[in-house]
Amino acid sequence: MRKRMHLALGVLAAGALVGATVLQARAVVPAPEVLAAEPAAPPPAAGIAAEGRVVAYPGAEVRVGAERAGRLARVLVEEGTLVRRGQLLAEIDSAELRAALAEARARVVEAEAERRLAGATLARRQELEQERIIAAHDLDQALRDVETASARVSTAMASVDRYQALLEQSRIAAPIAGTIVAREVNAGQMVETGDHAFTVADLSRLRIEGEAHEADAQAVALGAPVTISADGYPGRSWRGTVAEVPDSVTLRRIKPQDPGRPTDVRVLAVKVAFSEPVPLRLGTTVDLRITPRSGR
Repeated sequence: MRKRMHLALGVLAAGALVGATVLQARAVVPAPEVLAAEPAAPPPAAGIAAEGRVVAYPGAEVRVGAERAGRLARVLVEEGTLVRRGQLLAEIDSAELRAALAEARARVVEAEAERRLAGATLARRQELEQERIIAAHDLDQALRDVETASARVSTAMASVDRYQALLEQSRIAAPIAGTIVAREVNAGQMVETGDHAFTVADLSRLRIEGEAHEADAQAVALGAPVTISADGYPGRSWRGTVAEVPDSVTLRRIKPQDPGRPTDVRVLAVKVAFSEPVPLRLGTTVDLRITPRSGR
């Protein structure tokens, strides 16, 4: 009987020891969810990274300035106004010029009358000279009067042309058809010759001026596909192609969006054409991914 009791107690002790060992093992080994691996970082985007800015094609963006000094009598457009080539944008006060032009035209009429009179006098004296009634000196004087009158007509007409040119310079007109993207003046404002008044741009003719690091210059090829993205349009991108590749590198002109990136580096200034319509505005800074030349 005692042997059976000792045997039962031994079995119970062994069970307890096994249970304690199992519990200790569970405490040491982490739970499966704790051992789960951290998610891997996404792979870097493929292609050559570059930065760019939306610009107009050459001749598709024009700064318009005042051609003469004066006070602006009126300004006829606002930013965003669509204009046609030659359309009047603003006008400098020209009341004095108009009065001077009217006076110059009156002088032309007066000088032409004097020339007609001098011509008639010359014709009469030529007849009298043939009849030996007047001296040769009188005929010479009539010839000089005709020449003097003709010179006065030319001078008066030159004054008319000058005032007309000044009046034309009083008109600030659109040199191209497009959109007013900047207006720097207001009615009543005094302007000097050359002051910037407006910027007109043809927004249907936009492209990107991009800058790729000089280390990637050999991998950028003409016609290479480009993916375009912008901070203002998260999750969206557009297609483009490399339209121009220069033969040399130059200093960076576009300020990097990342302040930690150096600015004193040499870059390849490429031009990128859009392959589809985009909502990007003139001057927008964009990120580019250029497909490298095969074999890179």
